[in-house]
Amino acid sequence: MQIVHSDAVYRVEPGTVPAYSSNNPIERLLTVAQSVRLAADREQYAPAALQYLLPHSWLALYGPSAPNSDVSDPAAQDFKTDFQKQNLADFRLADTQAVRGWALAQDWTGPFLHVSYRGGPDSTLSAATGHRLGDRLVLRLAIENGGAADVPAIYDPASDRYVAELWGYRGDGLVDRLGPRGRESFERGVLQARPDLARGEAITFARENLLGQDVRTVATDHLLHPLRPLRFTVQWRTPDGAAADPPLQLAFEMVVRGWDSYLEVGRSPNPHGGVGALEYRNLLSNYFRYAGSDELGRHLETHNLDAFGRRAAAGASEPFLAVDYLDLHVMDPGSGIGLHRHRDNSEAFLMLDGEGWMVIGDWADSGRRARSFEVRMLQSGHLALLKGGSFHGLTNPMARPASLFMFGGYD
Repeated sequence: MQIVHSDAVYRVEPGTVPAYSSNNPIERLLTVAQSVRLAADREQYAPAALQYLLPHSWLALYGPSAPNSDVSDPAAQDFKTDFQKQNLADFRLADTQAVRGWALAQDWTGPFLHVSYRGGPDSTLSAATGHRLGDRLVLRLAIENGGAADVPAIYDPASDRYVAELWGYRGDGLVDRLGPRGRESFERGVLQARPDLARGEAITFARENLLGQDVRTVATDHLLHPLRPLRFTVQWRTPDGAAADPPLQLAFEMVVRGWDSYLEVGRSPNPHGGVGALEYRNLLSNYFRYAGSDELGRHLETHNLDAFGRRAAAGASEPFLAVDYLDLHVMDPGSGIGLHRHRDNSEAFLMLDGEGWMVIGDWADSGRRARSFEVRMLQSGHLALLKGGSFHGLTNPMARPASLFMFGGYD
């Protein structure tokens, strides 16, 4: 596959350092995520479970430092110890945004999917209609392993976006379980009960229901499956069909594993000839029934260097995670690891104590989804795994330090 990579590289004058503290990309991106206006009142969402998907239309990297300041092609930047060349300088977001998570309505907890489109006048669809978009659009939504339907997306003047928020609530009476904003959104058609699209129950992935099971095979159509990517296609059009955007393939696919996101949970008596018993959670594996899963491997492009620093052959792959370092980090309150990428190596972030906003995004076009940033909370006891080439960053929004264990390849 021909890799389509970063759209621009900003040359950095030798002897200078980019102004990272000014207009920082990760701060801008998280500001966008936190400003997403969901349809119901704040208390009707589980905040730690919210996952944001923000497609982007353009990226720029900083160029290498001296003496390689003029090597602008990322595929030719083989000097691994120059971190400047990996850092994100700028981005532009696309018109579509999505959020998924758990919605709360009194004694009911269930999945929701929020999809929205920029109101304009700078959106593609607004330009196609001569900037005459009305009070609603039509969203053609098709969910892999799930349903497909045309749903209305209503204009929300508070966010200047067309919004469809789909809850998995079954039966009648949802409006009576909502707060003031949720009721207003329901009555306007912004918030919709669509269990045919927002599939799944909260109890499905309770630990006691999963002992000894391969979780990958459980409820494969669940909107919030902890292991399987949620892939879906969106297409926006005007109600009269006079204008339409091309279909857009999206996916929530950040790999996060931990106490409530694992391949398998079970108990092992006399572990390895010991005494008593232990409970295990298998997080990532190429062993036993997971052999060949490719979870810890990566497919190499011809511009990649392999785990031994050699230029990769066409079609090559590594079935393992190469580890060159293991680090402990303490992040100050309000600090953040900026958005950057590793061209060649994978990396894992394990939150030991505290929590932080994890961002993983696409540098190149993977062929699986439109290039996107994905944002979700990384909680204590959970790790995020990213493959080589992915953008990533982490911020500590709390008023106390966060402790982090990081391991991976050196690039």
